[in-house]
Amino acid sequence: MKQPLRKDLEPVAASFIVKELVEPHFDPNWHFHPHYQLFLVEKGTGTRFIGDSIKPFGPGDLVFLGPNLPHLWRSDQVYFDRQPDSNPAELITRGIVVYFTEDFLGPDFFEKQEMTPLRQLLNQSRQGLEWMGPTRGQAEKALKNLSKQPVGFQRVISLLTLLNDLTLATDFRYLTSPGYTNTVKPAETDRMQLVHDYVLGHFPDDLSLDTVADLAGMTSPAFCRYFKARANKTFSEFVSEVRIGHACKLLMNGKLNITQISFESGFRTLSNFNRQFKDITGQTPSGYVKTYRRL
Repeated sequence: MKQPLRKDLEPVAASFIVKELVEPHFDPNWHFHPHYQLFLVEKGTGTRFIGDSIKPFGPGDLVFLGPNLPHLWRSDQVYFDRQPDSNPAELITRGIVVYFTEDFLGPDFFEKQEMTPLRQLLNQSRQGLEWMGPTRGQAEKALKNLSKQPVGFQRVISLLTLLNDLTLATDFRYLTSPGYTNTVKPAETDRMQLVHDYVLGHFPDDLSLDTVADLAGMTSPAFCRYFKARANKTFSEFVSEVRIGHACKLLMNGKLNITQISFESGFRTLSNFNRQFKDITGQTPSGYVKTYRRL
């Protein structure tokens, strides 16, 4: 896999970019770019990786990212393993994404006194933000309207209005840990991509550290130091979060009991699953389901 980790967008004449994404699956590559990104998932499920945050995603997922924050919306494997007789309309991903740069309205626009709340929102987005509750529904309507507007003055006003509405909302949370910084270099693409792909493809199994280190072309101790420096967490913590993220999706789906979900997510004992679930989410599996159903 020879994809650049730093992603450069095609230049356009307009001040910012709005895209409606309709694809078999979302971009499977771990990447970052110098643009702010506001992204709404309309259809599709999977696991969202942002900096050192790992969460399941589904329709309605609304996230705002600052520049150069590594991210990946990894669609569930079913979107890649399509059967010849499957209905394409059933397995499709849809989303609306907005990209803009710090100076998309001029080098000093957000430095003006009136722009203080927006400037604060932009600074907060460097940790990654997601909105829940009523704000998510309101923003979804605004983004759908924005995606249908032609390039022009009104579209700029619509974006600024949406960003201003987000500054007033309180039902948000940060995604990355406070001390997270992007230490990944573009030249390291292959190594990190291999690790992500291997873990996402094998997390239900007994993962071997030696195997993953060998894939990365390193000894196990060297790989552990390398991964901790880049991901802001240990490799075992990363694997646990991937497994718990998958368990969260299965819990939301509601088709399996907790013991089955534990096994399907790669845990060999229910007690270990319950402990790690509480450590990572702050809730028990049953408590998580109750919280999800209230949203």
